[in-house]
Amino acid sequence: MSRIRSLARAGAATSVALAVHSVVNLRFLRRAPRSPDVPPTRISVLLPARNETHRIGPCLDALRIALERYGPDAELIVLDDESDDGTYDLVQLALTHVPGARVIRGQALQDGWYGKPFACHQLADAADPASDVLVFLDADVVLEPDALVRTVAHLAESGLDLISPYPRQRAERPAERLLQPLLQWSWATFLPLRLAERSHRPSLTAANGQLLAVRAESYRRSGGHAAVPKAVLEDIELLKAFKRRGFRGGVTDGTDLATCRMYDGWYELRDGYTKSLWAATGSMSKSAGLCAALLAVYVLPPAMWVRHPADRVLAGGALAAIASRATVAQRSRGRVWPDSATHSVSILGFVALTARSWRAHRTGTLSWKTRGL
Repeated sequence: MSRIRSLARAGAATSVALAVHSVVNLRFLRRAPRSPDVPPTRISVLLPARNETHRIGPCLDALRIALERYGPDAELIVLDDESDDGTYDLVQLALTHVPGARVIRGQALQDGWYGKPFACHQLADAADPASDVLVFLDADVVLEPDALVRTVAHLAESGLDLISPYPRQRAERPAERLLQPLLQWSWATFLPLRLAERSHRPSLTAANGQLLAVRAESYRRSGGHAAVPKAVLEDIELLKAFKRRGFRGGVTDGTDLATCRMYDGWYELRDGYTKSLWAATGSMSKSAGLCAALLAVYVLPPAMWVRHPADRVLAGGALAAIASRATVAQRSRGRVWPDSATHSVSILGFVALTARSWRAHRTGTLSWKTRGL
C-alpha cells in the first residue's frame, strides 16, 4: 500500500472520529430558553455601524420590535464610525420614535486601535453605567422579536459571563453557500464546547461578534475591548481576555434568535476572509499546519477513494465528512443538500483564501471598509 494511500486512510479515520464528535457537540450545545421568565434586567444594546446604509435597515426594523418586546429596561446606542455614505442620518431618522434609542458619532480612529474594537469600546463607554448586560450587535444581523428577552435569560441561565449565540447564517450565492457554512461547521466539529467554556486555554476559544451578550461587570473587570485594541478577530480575542481574568464564556445556539447574511457574493466574501484569516491561528506556520491537516482529512480521502472505490476506510471517511457537514447544516437551519456534498471543494476554497490572506498581510495590502489594517 502506498504512503499516500496510507495517509488518506488515516485521514479518513480521523474524519469519522470528528464526525462523531460533531454529533456529540451539537447534542450538548446550549440553547436559549423558549419561554423565559426574566427578572427586570437593565441592558444596553450596542451597535457599531460604518457605511451600512445598504443593509442596516432590516437590522433597525427588527431592533425596534425587539426593544418594544423587552420593555423600558433596554437602551439602544448606535455608533456611526466615520461613515461617508449617510449612515448617521439614516439611523437618526429610523430611531426618531424609538424610546431609549440614540445614535452617536464615533471619534476619529486613534493610533493603536483597529476600527471594530475602537467602535465597541466607545459604545461601552457610552452605555448606561447601571446596565447589567451589554449586548453587542452587528449591522447585518436581524433579530427575532423575542431575541433580546431570550438572550438575556440565556446569559443568566447559563451562569457564563459571555455568550455568543451563533445566528443562522444566510448564504445565497454560490460562493457564500460554498464557504460560509464552514464557520459553524468548524467549531461544531473541532471545539469541545462544554470543555471550552471551563477552560482558560486560548486554543479552546470561539465566539462570533455578530451577537454577543456579556455581563457588564465582567466586561469592565476583563478590560473590555480596550484589552484587545488591535484584534482583527475582536470577538475571539475579547473572550480570551475574559478567560485571562478567570471568567467563562462560549458559543451557544442562536439559530432561532437571529439571522445574518455576512457577505453578499464572491467579492465581499473574498475580501472579508482575506482581511481576517491570517489572524485565525496566530502564525503562518500554524496556518500551514491547519491547512495541511484539513487537506489530509477532507480532500485526500475522497480523492483516493475515486482511485480505490473498494476501500471501505476511504469511503467511510469521505461519507463521514459529508454527514458531519449535513448534520451541522440541519441543526443551524442551513442548506443541507446539495451543499454538504461539496465539502471537499469548500476546504480547498478555505485553503486558497488563507494563502491569499497571508500574502496580503505580509505585503501590507490588507484593508476593510476603506481602512488599512
